[in-house]
Amino acid sequence: MDKVNKAVALKYPKDADAPFITAKESGFLAARMLEIAEDNNIPVVKDPELVNVLSLSSVGQCIPEETWMAVASIFAYITKAEGWKNKNESS
Repeated sequence: MDKVNKAVALKYPKDADAPFITAKESGFLAARMLEIAEDNNIPVVKDPELVNVLSLSSVGQCIPEETWMAVASIFAYITKAEGWKNKNESS
């Protein structure tokens, strides 16, 4: 596994104004977060610059407004990929 310095987990409930931070860790615990996500088929996006900005916020806070576009493109990609996966599984 690649060396991981930081990891941030996000959640975007349908009724929320913006995604919020559900977990963040550094070092060994960041690497463990990624292992758990991958073991549970939770999408993982590796973006060191974005994680550096997001990790400045506290767990439970909405993501900073300056990250909205970057995070929106990630969520859009994941949603599209999950749609393709579900379509292929039902075929």
